[in-house]
Amino acid sequence: MNAEKRGVMNRIIAIRGMPQVITVTIGLVIILAVFSMLSENFLSERNLRNLLRQIAPILIVGIAQSFVLITGNIDLSIGSVVGMSCMISATLMTRGISPIGAVIITLVCCLLVGVVNGQLVARCGLPPFIATLGTMTIARGIAQIVNNNRNTDSIGEGARAFRNLFYYGEQQFFLFRYRGQQYVEIRVFNTVLIALFLWIIFNFILSYTRTGRHIYAVGSNIEAARMSGVNVSRTVTTAYVVSSFCSCVVGFIICATGGIGTMDSGTMYELYAVAASVIGGVSTLGGQGLLLGTIVGASIWSVLQNGLVLAGAPVAIRNIAVGIIVVISVLLDIIVRRGKWMKKKQST
Repeated sequence: MNAEKRGVMNRIIAIRGMPQVITVTIGLVIILAVFSMLSENFLSERNLRNLLRQIAPILIVGIAQSFVLITGNIDLSIGSVVGMSCMISATLMTRGISPIGAVIITLVCCLLVGVVNGQLVARCGLPPFIATLGTMTIARGIAQIVNNNRNTDSIGEGARAFRNLFYYGEQQFFLFRYRGQQYVEIRVFNTVLIALFLWIIFNFILSYTRTGRHIYAVGSNIEAARMSGVNVSRTVTTAYVVSSFCSCVVGFIICATGGIGTMDSGTMYELYAVAASVIGGVSTLGGQGLLLGTIVGASIWSVLQNGLVLAGAPVAIRNIAVGIIVVISVLLDIIVRRGKWMKKKQST
């Protein structure tokens, strides 16, 4: 029996990227323990529920960036697409368009950004940094011009269902306790459920479909993937479209949060996306990473922000702490990848 358990554990650890996920999970547990000792309010029900709601949008943009990073590219337009989504949807709703119509129109506009990114990188051969830097600026300009260079008015009571769906609404779940014969009520915000649903869908795509295998193949060795029959252009474009879709959803969440569209929505979200992905073990060099790690990475980022706020740390310290962790995560990834490459070279 013990041999079987060891065999299962060895197979789990052998999954590409799993050791990094285990490592950062241990780090998350340590951080949780530290902040629970620093602040008595950290583990309160109210704070934990709000913490989960804070993690949700970071996880969604983390999924977006993870798909692109695994192909060996990067998406700097995520934050601007978030802002564009927030502004377009809010502007449409303030001008009488139904929330459903506003969501569909906004989604189409955001997906077009993903298609353009993919084509610029895969077909035109532009470096992903330059291509997405350009679309980042364009998307931010659209966010500014869509409502004549000003924030929108309130989206109104007619959009209450929209706001409840993406932010304020919550669902009740009842867990059965065997001995006490009682039901334990758990309330979860819709934002958390949306993030979980998207994670399940995109994790399935990345882990169990041909599209997912092609994404890993392109990131590992693009020439080998091309020679194996992988449509590199379509694969890279798919990754960027997923990124734009997730960014669009986060734009809806921000719009629902305040009930207005703001032109600076999504600022720095490309950094948050990179932080969630890289801290979670997704390689910046492509071909490696698990969305399970992205959950942990998003959690570490949000727990640090939340815990440092409760501990009374200023904004500057919070930014420095997150920045240091991102740099260390990328550095460790490069060291590990370089070590594996040197061992392979010596063996040949």
